Amino acid sequence: MIRFKRILCPTDYSEASTQAFPYAFDLARRFNAEIYFVHVIDSFPLAPDFTLEAKSLGFASDLAADPEQDLDRFLSGRVPDGVKFHKIVGLGQAAEEILRIAEENKIQLIVITTHGRTGWRHMVFGSVAEHVVRKANVPVLTVSGKNELPEAETELSDSHAQRLGRIYENRRYSRSS
Repeated sequence: MIRFKRILCPTDYSEASTQAFPYAFDLARRFNAEIYFVHVIDSFPLAPDFTLEAKSLGFASDLAADPEQDLDRFLSGRVPDGVKFHKIVGLGQAAEEILRIAEENKIQLIVITTHGRTGWRHMVFGSVAEHVVRKANVPVLTVSGKNELPEAETELSDSHAQRLGRIYENRRYSRSS
């Protein structure tokens, strides 16, 4: 039987990203697993004078903000009691950083929300979830950001759990999947 002991669940602080949480919580309970919540701060090349300009424009406080504290605030009240979890803030390109953190922490399953961007938005912003699915060395469970959450956001309905159970029973994970 497949067992997941380390589950990675990325968040960009959007409500859509929380759509993956009930799945991660349920799987963590079923497998007595730990969840690694990851937020990635996108890095971009800076001009040499950017720091001075940022200070003069009042962006210094944004640059000096505490990302770990932001992640704490976002998760506060969302993670049910009894679920073991870790918080990691990465810096870089979101998909690449998620994959690096997964590898570094020996993650066995990634649970990620798809935002469903299409057209020019998909071309400009790309799809972090799509990149993660294509490059991950572990199974990836994608959850639509357009789903309606169950009444209690921390638990899956029996029908969701049954479908997940069938997926686990019928799916053989290989490097090519």
